[in-house]
Amino acid sequence: MLTINAQFKQDELDPFAEWPHRNNLKLNRAKSIEIIFEDHRRKPLTQCPPTLPDIQRVTQIKILGITVTDHLSIGEHLRDVICKCRQSLYAIKVLHSHGMCNDALNHIYRTVVLAKLLCVSPALWGFATSSDRQRLEAFVHRGVRLGLYRDSDPTPTQLVEDADESLF
Repeated sequence: MLTINAQFKQDELDPFAEWPHRNNLKLNRAKSIEIIFEDHRRKPLTQCPPTLPDIQRVTQIKILGITVTDHLSIGEHLRDVICKCRQSLYAIKVLHSHGMCNDALNHIYRTVVLAKLLCVSPALWGFATSSDRQRLEAFVHRGVRLGLYRDSDPTPTQLVEDADESLF
């Protein structure tokens, strides 16, 4: 059982409160948040540490544009990205209805939709669950059904593995 008293947490925050004061700045505690990351493979915490005054505790946080939950899951981030990609698919369909050629639509799909889907995937792929990966594969398969991506082109899993290998 993990127990942390509020005084210990306050001692952790004091250096962060002193730095803005030394640099003629002010720490806005109302805009500060706290998240407790839990290991989903272990038993959940039976008793959460007490909260500090003026600091809100959250279950998900956006870090550098990526939504991460307290279980280190990227499912919520993937849902947001797929929603934005659906909007891009709609725009591509509108371009198709106005007579744009298929080669140009394929190019737009790859540069807009696939780039958005796979932008940070090498870094986050390890946090993706099998259902997250299936959701991503299903969305790309929708592009195949619409004729925007060939069935013979690499799957998102293959693209991520290739990107990961090219890093090293």
